[in-house]
Amino acid sequence: MRKLFIPGPTEVREEIREELSRPMISHRGKEFSQLFEEIVPKIQRLLYTKNKIFLSTSSGTGLMEAAVRNTVSKKCLNLTSGAFSEKWADITSDNGKANKIVSIEWGKAIKPEVVRERLEKNEFDVVTLVHNETSTGVMNPLEEIAAIIKEFPNVIFCVDAVSSMGGVKIEVDKLGIDVCLASVQKCLALPPGFAIASVSERAIERAKGVKNRGYYFDFLANFEKYEKKQTLTTPSIPHIFALNAQLDRIFEEGLENRFARHRKMAKICRSWATGGGFDLFAEKGYESDTLTCISNNRGIDVSMLNEKLAERDKEISAGYGKLKGKTFRIAHMGDIQPDELNELLKDIDEILGVG
Repeated sequence: MRKLFIPGPTEVREEIREELSRPMISHRGKEFSQLFEEIVPKIQRLLYTKNKIFLSTSSGTGLMEAAVRNTVSKKCLNLTSGAFSEKWADITSDNGKANKIVSIEWGKAIKPEVVRERLEKNEFDVVTLVHNETSTGVMNPLEEIAAIIKEFPNVIFCVDAVSSMGGVKIEVDKLGIDVCLASVQKCLALPPGFAIASVSERAIERAKGVKNRGYYFDFLANFEKYEKKQTLTTPSIPHIFALNAQLDRIFEEGLENRFARHRKMAKICRSWATGGGFDLFAEKGYESDTLTCISNNRGIDVSMLNEKLAERDKEISAGYGKLKGKTFRIAHMGDIQPDELNELLKDIDEILGVG
């Protein structure tokens, strides 16, 4: 079986795969409500929050749409610095919401002073931020940006933590994040097709004054069912079984230990890249802890490299979007261990004829 070092989907452990094959239960029955009641506090613990939890049978993209559909009443400030933050800007405008895009050069981080400058104009009631851009390997300074947004109490703060949740510490309540969303196939190490979000009372209150919220992702309708320990529509029950078990494994490892393991692997990967004559694409000091985006300044054939890695049952990722051919990416997220990453890097060296 091929081991994936790509930015999702990531490896799913056998015991977690087994959870996906549990016998079905009724999503309107008592057993499901008990499962719901069990899993919600675990997600809240993971995110250091008391906010309500949205369980969504969708990709993370669905919850990006939910965030803007439910909270943008006046105008949204979309902070963009890569492919996925640009996607959120597209989602905002495609849903008919007024928005302003602040576009930062790919590879650079979004700085808090840029956010303050825009918010001081008093145009916006929502800000969207992608915490960790897998297209560029940049981790934006979430805590510093959150501190700025707190100075503007009428602004709802929405964060895409798709490739950081479960691998990096995100203290939702402390930071004042109103919507913090992620899909489960990255740091949470589950199969794709499910997403979760914490949603603040402020965001739910905002939704009451927003028209045309749709149905599937409507905060008010979904959280009405939430009070009954159910979901608005039929959920992927196998995903919920698996997530419940995976959260137990995460807590067994220990949250701080898990975050430290991701930091350790990031340092290993960066050191290998720079030591081998590659440049890091991300701005110095803002490199991701869950994925390393490496400039292909040595001009290696990434497709050939992946073909050779496949013979060793491993896979990395090429550059994304306009960075295709210019970069390659090595993910070190989820349940990957440092020794597994070291083995991958050794294989790459052997294939490239290093050492």
